[in-house]
Amino acid sequence: MLGEWLAIIMFVLFLVLLLAGYPVAFSFAGTAIVFFALGLLTGDLRPAGINLLFNKWFADTVANFTFLAIPFFVFMGAVFEKSGLAQRLLTSIGMLMGPLRGGMGVAVIFVGTLLAAATGVVAATVIVMGILSLPVMVKYGYDHKLATGVIISSGTLAQLIPPSLVLIVLAQFIPVSVGALFAGALIPGVMLAFLYAIYTLVLAFFKPGAAPPIPKEERTLQGVALLKESVISIAPPIVLIFAVLGSIFFGIATASEAGAVGALGSVLLAVGYRSYSWKMIVEASRSTANITGLVLQILFASTFFALIFQQLGGQNLVTGWLVGLPGGKWTFVIVANIVVFLLGINLEFLEISFIVMPLFVPAALALGLGGPELVWFAIMMAINLNMAFISPPVGFSLFYLQSVAPPEVKTADIHKGALPFMALQGLGLVLVAAFPATVTWLVEAMGLSQLA
Repeated sequence: MLGEWLAIIMFVLFLVLLLAGYPVAFSFAGTAIVFFALGLLTGDLRPAGINLLFNKWFADTVANFTFLAIPFFVFMGAVFEKSGLAQRLLTSIGMLMGPLRGGMGVAVIFVGTLLAAATGVVAATVIVMGILSLPVMVKYGYDHKLATGVIISSGTLAQLIPPSLVLIVLAQFIPVSVGALFAGALIPGVMLAFLYAIYTLVLAFFKPGAAPPIPKEERTLQGVALLKESVISIAPPIVLIFAVLGSIFFGIATASEAGAVGALGSVLLAVGYRSYSWKMIVEASRSTANITGLVLQILFASTFFALIFQQLGGQNLVTGWLVGLPGGKWTFVIVANIVVFLLGINLEFLEISFIVMPLFVPAALALGLGGPELVWFAIMMAINLNMAFISPPVGFSLFYLQSVAPPEVKTADIHKGALPFMALQGLGLVLVAAFPATVTWLVEAMGLSQLA
């Protein structure tokens, strides 16, 4: 009984440290060390219990082939960003959609979604799209709230659109394959992008001044020249992304193998577009090393925390609470969504994944959520994180865009612009919750629904 109280105090202290701004990896490791010592003093832990930690580090992390996918996909996205491929995409699609009211906004959503699929990292997508597209939309007279809204909403899809880094991390806690999570996220991710585009076009129809067409004199490419540039700029990146994802869905390659092909393919595209340079490779490699190092640092520290928390009886205690909620599965799903949303306002997705998924997954299994339903649950968590990331006043995507916004775009514009898109994400979450087939259909059609 004393061990369970220690586990509760341990978790509360950990959350206090996080909210106080202490680094998440140090918060995990520091509380684990303190409460391991307390557990030894009270007799609730044995010194030999720490031996399991090294086995977990090796078996679950160092020897986990899936984790190789993280640096490969991050590098692929970094090359897209650093080589100027994203800028060329935006220019071509902007010219294609230019004559249409709201066309530039739809172009930003399309390119943001495509870049989200290439990078898998929210910060990179939002910042790049902010630098490339926000000054252009401001120049053409777009309402600042709409302009910022389409950037942060489409950029935040990097948490959901495969090959999302969030989904790769979630696969470490959920007994389904990365391919199953990628397949399950595809339809909801595209659905959200369509909702954003429809909203933009409807708003442009009823409020023409909010999203005017690009002036004819600014559309320097037209006719055959525009068609040729569009094919050259758009087709190769789309083919690469779909080839990488398709190889995973159809079982041709693992996520790690597909990531390696994607990383090499992005470099070859940079060479083909004559934007390859040694400086670009160094910068992309540095970004990859930073993100990969952060993931592994948090993973090692969270494994230590989870081991001590479990040995103190905290895991069984939380599972019992969640399974015992009145209303069964649906109450559990509602509570899990509320918890993830609230944590997402102040914490990054990596921190949330390592905190709550080890607690939620045993309860989900105990409540009878099978392979496809586990994928459905994970995708709802990812959509929820999208909502939290753009929720005012402290959503991370708001600050990413604010850091690169031109002076005439006010902070209030960014925060107000997020609200309608946050509502659209809420609609998407409700649709996915009400119609699980939006997630499970492709998973089952691809034969990816079995538990790992």
